[in-house]
Amino acid sequence: MKKQLLIVDGYNMIGSWPELVLLKKQEKMADAREALLHRLSNYAKYEGIEVIVVFDAQLVPGIQQNYKKYQLEVVFTKEDETADSYIERIAGQLNDRLTQVTVATSDLAEQWMIFSQGALRTSAYELYKTIQKTEKNIAQDNINMQFDNFRRNSPWSKEQLEKLSQKLDDLMRKGR
Repeated sequence: MKKQLLIVDGYNMIGSWPELVLLKKQEKMADAREALLHRLSNYAKYEGIEVIVVFDAQLVPGIQQNYKKYQLEVVFTKEDETADSYIERIAGQLNDRLTQVTVATSDLAEQWMIFSQGALRTSAYELYKTIQKTEKNIAQDNINMQFDNFRRNSPWSKEQLEKLSQKLDDLMRKGR
């Protein structure tokens, strides 16, 4: 099976996801970036994929840097390089027989370029919905884990719980 790699146009997501748009309007761009990275990190860990998040340097001028945060690779492009051109370049380099690259952007021109390189694409809205679904799955898994831990630590034996359940069923039937 191919390794899955998701490349995300960071500011494209910030301009599309409702809670991130709100932070952007409040001029809290650093908070919006942080919230995006946090959600993508949870998604990546749960789905077992690698994620690269690319930001234009235009909103953070003068720096070009790559670093790891929350097990994500975060890239701020050079001052004269757009996130689109960076994404197009690395998507072509990284998409091969062993790696399936998916690019998250709502930029139509970039989507066509990505398709021409054999990579897949997902829109900002599609990724947002996918992450919401994953977050619900994570929450449900946590509930199930807590319930399993509760049952594991219960003073009741399995046989006692079955007898108790049977008595409860009998009482419910008699009460009708």
